[in-house]
Amino acid sequence: MKLNLRTLAGVALATISQVSALRPEVMLSANRYGAAVPNPSGEFALFTVQNYSFETQETTAVWKRLDLRTGDISVWYEGSDISEVVFVGPNPTSIIYVNGTNEEDNGGISLYSADALSLEKAKLIASLPAPFSGLKARKTPAGDIHFLMYAKAYPNGTAYNEALASTPASTARIYDSIYVRHWDTWLTPQRNAVFGGVLRGPEMVLSGDMTNYVTGICNITCAESPYDQSDSSDYDISPDGSAVVFLTKDISLPLANYTSTQIYYVPFDGSAADAIPINPRGGTKYTEAQGASSSPRFSPSGKKIAYFQQNGIFYESDRNMLYVADANPEDFNVTRLAGDWDRSPGSLDWATDSEMIFVAAPDFARERIFPIPLTAGSAYEPQNITNEGVLAGFYVLPDNSILVSDSKIWSSRDIYTVTQQGEVTQTYFQANLVDPELAGLGPEIVSEFYYETNTSEIKQHAWIVYPENFDESKSYPLAFLTHGGPQGAWFNSWSTRWNYKVWADQGYVVIAPNPTASISFGQNLTDAVRGNWGSLPYWDLVHAWRYVNETLDYVDTSRGIEAGASFGGYMTNWMQGHEMGRWFKALVTHDGSTSTLNQYASEELWFMNHDFNGPFNETGLRPGSPYYDWNPLRFVESWATPHFVIHNDLDFRLPVSEGILLFNLLQTQGVPSRFLNFPDENHWVLQPENSLVWHNEIFKWINYYSGVSNATSPY
Repeated sequence: MKLNLRTLAGVALATISQVSALRPEVMLSANRYGAAVPNPSGEFALFTVQNYSFETQETTAVWKRLDLRTGDISVWYEGSDISEVVFVGPNPTSIIYVNGTNEEDNGGISLYSADALSLEKAKLIASLPAPFSGLKARKTPAGDIHFLMYAKAYPNGTAYNEALASTPASTARIYDSIYVRHWDTWLTPQRNAVFGGVLRGPEMVLSGDMTNYVTGICNITCAESPYDQSDSSDYDISPDGSAVVFLTKDISLPLANYTSTQIYYVPFDGSAADAIPINPRGGTKYTEAQGASSSPRFSPSGKKIAYFQQNGIFYESDRNMLYVADANPEDFNVTRLAGDWDRSPGSLDWATDSEMIFVAAPDFARERIFPIPLTAGSAYEPQNITNEGVLAGFYVLPDNSILVSDSKIWSSRDIYTVTQQGEVTQTYFQANLVDPELAGLGPEIVSEFYYETNTSEIKQHAWIVYPENFDESKSYPLAFLTHGGPQGAWFNSWSTRWNYKVWADQGYVVIAPNPTASISFGQNLTDAVRGNWGSLPYWDLVHAWRYVNETLDYVDTSRGIEAGASFGGYMTNWMQGHEMGRWFKALVTHDGSTSTLNQYASEELWFMNHDFNGPFNETGLRPGSPYYDWNPLRFVESWATPHFVIHNDLDFRLPVSEGILLFNLLQTQGVPSRFLNFPDENHWVLQPENSLVWHNEIFKWINYYSGVSNATSPY
C-alpha cells in the first residue's frame, strides 16, 4: 500500500447532517476496548470491553471472544476478576490467566490454568504473595511452563507487597540525588523488577521461589524494569523459555539527566548477576546509538532479538531505529535495519518465519504498519500496509496476515486483518457501527488540509472536525486546539480526553494543527522546536489560523476559542501575551507551563536540557536563553483574553504552582479567569466523574464567550 495523503472529506459535506451529537457524558460512558489478542492457531481472539455508568458510578467489564473464521463475537467472561490472559500450554486453546486477588486476601494475585473454550473448569495453580502483573509465558521442550511477571521489589530483591509492609511512624522522605519523583509518584527504595517462575509438569505446580533478574544491577543508580511507568513491553521471554531480555535505565548515569537505556540478556535459570547488556552505551558497532531503547522481542525461531534505540542521550523524542541482535551472549552481533528511514517506529511483531519484522510508526498524523525484512539496508524505504487510524495492538497470525486493533477519530475500536501486501481481508468490528453512543460517526466528519508556513520547507498539516448537522452554507465558531509535547501530534485516533468530535458538537468547527515539533512528519520538523518554543510553533499556528480565516467560509474566526494542554497549555499562555491571543474570545490552559524559569522544578531534567539548549543554571537568567526569551511572563502586561485554567495536584512534571501562578496573575491583571483543580489527578484527568466536570466547566466557559449557548454567565 503506497502512502495516501488524500483528504478524508471525499464525501460531500452535506452528508454530515445525519451525524448525531457526541456529548461528554455519552462519550465517557461509551465502551472502551482493549486490543484483540489471537490464540496461537489463529482461530479466535480475546479482547476486553469496559464502560462506566454515571448512574451507578461503577465500571463494568467483560471479555469478548472473536471467532476469526466466522467473525462471530460472543461474551467470553463477565466481570473484572480476570485481568490478564496468556495463551500457553499443551493446546492452542490452553491459557493461564491472572486473577487480581488471591484466596489469602493479602494483596497478592492468583494464577489459573484453563482451556479457553471451557473456562468453567479453570484450576488454581499458584497464589503469589505480591501484586504481580505483566504475565508472559512459554512452554519449554521439557513440558514445563516458564513465566515472567513484574512487581516492585525491595533492595534485597524480594517482592514488595504494600498490604503486608510495615508503616513507619514518620512520613519523612530523604533523598541524596535528584529525580525524587516522576509523573505522579514519589520514588521509593522499592523499584520494579522482572521475576521468573516455573510451573512443573502437566499439573503446572509452582516450583521453588521466583527469580529476580533485575534487582542488584547497580552502579551510580540501580536497574529497574519495567522502567518506572512502563509495562510488560520492556521485557520478553524466548520461545523455548530458556532466556529473558529486559531493559533498564543506564545504571552509570544520573536518572534525571539522561534518557539512555540498555537491554540486558539473562538465562532464564540465571539471576541479576548473570545479566549482560546487549547494547552497552557505545559498545556496539553503532557507537552513536546511546539513547533510549525499547520493545525487545525474541523472534519465533528464538535466534534473534529485535529492539528500537535512539541516538540522543538526553532526548526522549529522538528517532527510534530498528536493531536486530543475535540471541547469543558470546556475540550479540547487532545489526541496524532501514537506518535512513525518516520515521520513528514504536512497536513491533515478527513474521512467523523470523525473516521479517512488522513495525508500527507514526506517519502523517496516523500510525501505520510497515514490513521490514532482515535484509533491509540503510537506504531501505519501508512501505505502509495500513492507512488510517492509530494502533492499539497488532499480532501476526499463523498465515502471516496481521490482526489489527486500532481507533480513529470516528471509531473507538476497529478490528480487522490485513495481508503483508496491504489488502484488508476481513473487517470484524467497527465500534461506530455497533455502539449506540457512536451511532452515525464516520470518516465524513473529518477533513484535513496542508498549509504554507514561513518556518519550514514542508507544508504543515491540520485536522478539521465538523459539528452535528453541519451545513457548509452556515457559519460556526472556531475551536482551535493546540497539542502537547511539544514533540507530539494530533492523530487520527479516538480519545476520551481531547475528543475532537465532543468539542465540535458543542457547535464548533474544530481545527487541530500539527506545527513545528509535531511527530510523524519527519525528524527535522520534530527537532526544529529545540530552542524555539515561542517562535516556530507559534508562527506555524498563526499561519494555520490565517489559512482557516481566509479559506474556510463556514468558520467564524471572530467568535473562536483556543485550548491546549501541557505544551499546548504553554502555547496558550504564550498566545495570551501576543497578537494571536486577541484573535480568540476565550482561552483554556490545562496543566501548562506559565514560567519557563520554573522548568527545573520538573523531574526529567534531560527534557529541558535538550529543548532549552542546556541546564538552567548555565543560561537561564540571561536574554538570549530559551528559558528567558520564551517565558510567557515577560508579556503579562498584554494579557487580556478571558482565560480558564486547570491544574492538578499530582502533576509532578508541571507542578500545580504553575497553574496557581497563571490564575493569580490573570486575576491581578483583571482578566476574566477561572481556576479548576483536581487534587487526585495527575497530568491527565482520568477518573470519569472528574473528566465530566472537566468537560462541562470548560464548555460553559468557552460557549459563553463564543456565543454558541444562551448562557448569561460563563459559570
